[in-house]
Amino acid sequence: QVQLVESGGGLVQAGGSLRLSCAASGLTFGSYVMGWFRQAPEKAREFVASIHRSGGNLYYADSVKGRFTISRDNAKNTVYLQMNSLKPEDTAVYYCAAANTAFRWYSPDAYGYWGQGTQVTVSS
Repeated sequence: QVQLVESGGGLVQAGGSLRLSCAASGLTFGSYVMGWFRQAPEKAREFVASIHRSGGNLYYADSVKGRFTISRDNAKNTVYLQMNSLKPEDTAVYYCAAANTAFRWYSPDAYGYWGQGTQVTVSS
């Protein structure tokens, strides 16, 4: 049974930082593209960042480029999202996801496994 468990969310002031973690089990972690998505109230789920199997290919949404960094540790079956210079508009539930294909890595439809999400709230 595949499980993705996010942690590290919380309440932070604008300009602050948070580091999200996602621990994976039940899958061959190194074979999967890992992504972070987020969903704010009454908005569609949106792509934040993805990292491909070896960690060599990184992609970011324009809205987070230069502020967020995705990384992975295949030995620990964990993917991270370091979030710096947080803004109130970053407030959302953040989800970790796994895809066994690199095709359409920006689309939620490409990801077959999802975590339960972790809330990030940025106050102004």
